[in-house]
Amino acid sequence: MLALGMEMGDGKLIRRWCAEGRLPVLQGLLDEGSWAWLDTTADALHVSAWPSLYTGTGPAKHGVYYTFQPHAGVQGYARFARGIYGEPSFWKALSERGCRCVVFDAPYTEPEAGFDGVQVFDWGTWAQYLGTSSTPAAAVKELERRCGAYPLGLEAHDIGLVAWDADDMERRLTRAIAAKTRAVTFMLDRHPWDLFFAVFGETHPAAHYCWPADGGSEFEAPQLLRVYQALDRAVGEILDKAGRDVSVFIISGDGVGPNYSGWHLLPEVLERLGFFVKASASRESDAGAVARKRKTDPIKAIRDLIPKDFRKALARRLPTKLRDKLAQRVDTADIDWGKTRAFCLPTDLEGYIRVNLRGREPQGVVAPGDEYRAVCRELAEALGGLKNPATGRSAVREVIVAEQAFAGPRRDQLPDLVVCWSDEARISALESAAAGTVTGASPDGRTGTHKPPGFVLARCAPDRTISIRDRAHIFDFAPTLLASFGIDKPAAMEGSPWPIGRTT
Repeated sequence: MLALGMEMGDGKLIRRWCAEGRLPVLQGLLDEGSWAWLDTTADALHVSAWPSLYTGTGPAKHGVYYTFQPHAGVQGYARFARGIYGEPSFWKALSERGCRCVVFDAPYTEPEAGFDGVQVFDWGTWAQYLGTSSTPAAAVKELERRCGAYPLGLEAHDIGLVAWDADDMERRLTRAIAAKTRAVTFMLDRHPWDLFFAVFGETHPAAHYCWPADGGSEFEAPQLLRVYQALDRAVGEILDKAGRDVSVFIISGDGVGPNYSGWHLLPEVLERLGFFVKASASRESDAGAVARKRKTDPIKAIRDLIPKDFRKALARRLPTKLRDKLAQRVDTADIDWGKTRAFCLPTDLEGYIRVNLRGREPQGVVAPGDEYRAVCRELAEALGGLKNPATGRSAVREVIVAEQAFAGPRRDQLPDLVVCWSDEARISALESAAAGTVTGASPDGRTGTHKPPGFVLARCAPDRTISIRDRAHIFDFAPTLLASFGIDKPAAMEGSPWPIGRTT
C-alpha cells in the first residue's frame, strides 16, 4: 500500500486542472479510483490536521496543534518537542503487528518507541521541527549519500511571514519536488515495505506564496499550476516505481484560500476588554522610578534598541533553541501575569487564546470551575461580536470553546478559545462597542493560507475494491490502513475504516 500526502494540497485546484487536462497522472487515478472530500480538524486548529490523520484522533487526544503551544509548567508557550504526542501513529500500530513500514517526511512527527520500521524526519519538510534524522540513524545518512541534501534552500521558521516572489518560489519548489521524487524512488527500492507513506510538503509553501493576490483567480495562477504539474509528474514516476499491484492513496488534510485573518489585532482587543494587562501599563501607576527600573526586562530593552529588519536577520543566524527561548522571553516580558486573565498564544491564522488558569499556569489567577467558565463565556461573546469595518459585517466565523468542542486527556495542551475568521475580506481593523476600533496591518505577507476541506483520492490494487463515503473525515484514514492489513482499530481512534474488499 502506497500513501502520498500533499501538505495543503487543494482539491478544488486538482479537480479543475484535471478536468482541463493539465494533470494527466492524477486524472488517470481519478478515472480508475475513488474521490472524497474530507472533513478535518484544520477548520479549527490548522496544524492539527496531520497529527489527527496519523493517529485517527482529535487534538485533545493527540495534543498537537501548532509549532508553539502550551506545555506543562510553562507560563506562556514552548516549541514543539519530543514527547508531545499523546497517541501513537498508524505506522507504529502496523509495525507492532509485523507490517513493514517506511515513513518519509511526515510533518510534525517524532520518533516512537516500539516502531520497528524506517522513518526519515525533516529531510525535505517545509517546517522543520526536530531536524533531519531517521530511525534507524543510518537510513538518512545513506539517503543523503545517494540523493544529496534537500535543495529548497528555504524553511518556514527561518523566513517567517514575509512575502516571497512567486516566480522564485515556483523555481525552488519544482527543483525540490524533483529531488523529493528521486529520494522517494530510492527508498522504495532500498527498503522492503508493506506500507510506504511519504508526504510532499512543497504544496504548502506553494499555497502560501503562489496563491494570487486580491482579485486574482487561483485557477489562473501560473506559478501554482506549474508546481502542481511538477507534482503530477512526480506521482507518475513514483507509481511507475511502485508498480500496478499496489493500492494508492493521495491525501491532504486541508486546502488553501485567501489569507484574510485578524489574529494580529487580538492582543490589543484583549487589552481593551480588560483581560490582558501589560506590565508597562501597570508600572505607570507604580510609585517611583526605582520600581519602574526594577521591573524592566533587559532582553526586551535591548531588542527595542535594535532595528526590526536587523533583528530578523540576526535571529535567522541563531540556533533554533536559543532563538525560540529569546523570542518567548521577549513575547512575555511585558505581561503583568498577576492581573492578566487571558492572553494570546502564537499563531499565523486562527486566534488562539489561553486563560491564565490557577493550578495550570504557574502564575495563573483565574480559579478553575465557575470562574474559568465565566471568563470563557464572556470572551466568546465579546470576540464573536467583533466586526470588520471594511464590510460592516462580522469578522468572526466562529469562536470555539475548547471545553465544549474537544474531549480528551490532552485538552490542556490546546488553546481555551479559538477564533475562526471570516474569509470574506481582508481584516485590517476590528471593532465592537466594548473594544472600540483596533487597527493595524497584518505582519503576514503571504497571499494564501489554510482552508478546509481536505480530500482523498484512492486507487486500489487490481484485486481490491474500496468504498469511501461522499463526505468522510481525516479520522477515517488511520483505521482504514489498519483494516486493510486485517487489524482492528484501537479504541482511541475516532474514525471508521472505509470498506476495502477483494474482487471476485
